[in-house]
Amino acid sequence: MATQELLEMSLFVFNLVGLVVCLVGLSLARRRRRRPLGYGIAVLGFLIAAIPMLAQLFGNP
Repeated sequence: MATQELLEMSLFVFNLVGLVVCLVGLSLARRRRRRPLGYGIAVLGFLIAAIPMLAQLFGNP
């Protein structure tokens, strides 16, 4: 299977997992004591969701 096909198939999974992780992080950030941890988890979720796009951007054509 070509790399492009694999990235296209995994796009939905990465976006879904990234969205869930980001929402968990933002819900943690609502509490004052866990705000830095929540924002860190939200950024991690955004990066997980952006992995396929970044792989296409920086990967081999």
